[in-house]
Amino acid sequence: MAAAHVAPNGTNWNLTGDGTLISTHRIQEDALTAARQWLGANGGGELFIHGEDGAVRAKDTVAPGNDPSGRG
Repeated sequence: MAAAHVAPNGTNWNLTGDGTLISTHRIQEDALTAARQWLGANGGGELFIHGEDGAVRAKDTVAPGNDPSGRG
């Protein structure tokens, strides 16, 4: 399972996946959308959502993008 973090970086929001910078976004919601897509395409995993203070404020589990049940 993969892990993704959406965390602040100055006035932007970074998406990191498994320790690597994936993308940078101006709006947190755009970074969250990209994180869910990245996790879905990489077998699913945990999404860690950081607040403006950098602390984890929420977590979400994203199902695999190729879930044969059609739920992913």
